[in-house]
Amino acid sequence: MGATKTMTHDEMVQALDQVIQRYAANGRNALMQVLQEAQNIYGYLPLNVQRSIALGLGVSVAEVYGVVSFYSFFSLTPKGDYVVSICMGTACYVKGSQAILEKVESELGIKAGECSKDGKFSINACRCIGACGLAPVITINDDVYGRLSADEIPSILAKYKEA
Repeated sequence: MGATKTMTHDEMVQALDQVIQRYAANGRNALMQVLQEAQNIYGYLPLNVQRSIALGLGVSVAEVYGVVSFYSFFSLTPKGDYVVSICMGTACYVKGSQAILEKVESELGIKAGECSKDGKFSINACRCIGACGLAPVITINDDVYGRLSADEIPSILAKYKEA
């Protein structure tokens, strides 16, 4: 997720500065593009990155934060190598996704919205992912698991823990 695994902190700062300089003349009109590129660099959008973007584009930090917090594809927290997303949409919820979320949290020792200390896993409780016929559903990166019970979670996660 992002370039954080291959770039040093100084390289990330330099890459962000280059992105901001490339779009600075466009100001607020370039905000979405700059945020996307910044998230590709850092893997998420911490406050110091948001401040740099705001300063470079001539917008307020509040405006930058408003955009980051509104769109679900932007993240304020680091993401793990494996992002475990549990669908909490209506169809999944009525078929037991809350129990699945609790089992994933228990197995990984973290809560939804958090990243494991080793950076391997993060948990995302999300809204409908559009696989209602497979409810309840989780995704782990691009892998989809449907018609689940909480009892299946340990064996599914084991594949990724060993990877």
